[in-house]
Amino acid sequence: MRIPTKRQIAYSWKNNGPVVTWTIITLCAAVWAVEMLLRLLSPTLFSAFVGYGMFMPITAFRTPWTWLTSMFLHAPNLMHILFNMIALWSVGPVLERLMGHWRYLALYLISGLGGAAGMMVWARLTGDWLTSAYGASGALFGLFAAVLVVYRRIGEDIRSMLVWMAVNFLLPFVVGGIAWQAHVGGFIVGGVLTWLLVGGLPVLRRRSFTVRMAVFGSAMTLLLVVVMLLCVTRF
Repeated sequence: MRIPTKRQIAYSWKNNGPVVTWTIITLCAAVWAVEMLLRLLSPTLFSAFVGYGMFMPITAFRTPWTWLTSMFLHAPNLMHILFNMIALWSVGPVLERLMGHWRYLALYLISGLGGAAGMMVWARLTGDWLTSAYGASGALFGLFAAVLVVYRRIGEDIRSMLVWMAVNFLLPFVVGGIAWQAHVGGFIVGGVLTWLLVGGLPVLRRRSFTVRMAVFGSAMTLLLVVVMLLCVTRF
């Protein structure tokens, strides 16, 4: 695998190639490499690096950057990042081509925020505020839901996708330490946002896809922040 040239990247961007997907994969891999280096050289620095980047409901508003950074951190276990990046590559290019680069990135990030909101709601319901999560899974499950909505709308066969998602949903029951709450949150948010984009309110159906993403994406982001704020204020 060779690093693409600027000309190749520009061509791929112009033709709705998976530029954003590859960028996310590259960032996740680079951050994971830094994690592994720190773990080898200094376990203390490794713990601090991961600790300041992971999402925890109890510190969600004291460390708001973790809403974003947690999406790019992964466990030292190679299978965690490998499985997530394979999943991202299986659905990301399709959605990026259909939605366009920036709208696809917005869907990814808002779905990841939905994963954080899922953690917050669960903490509010159970009183377990000391849970933590990191990884791309929340955002990935939002993409899974988006593919389901899009494929169902255009009449594509979704059986293979259903099997893939079922495996991912069942994984937390087989492998411990997986924040399934983030999976559920990301899945719901990604599915609802995509449904609004492709169907949504009749008054906006004739508006451009960019306008719809701006309206619905902003509204969804605001709603998620409000939900998390309500969880904290009641705590």
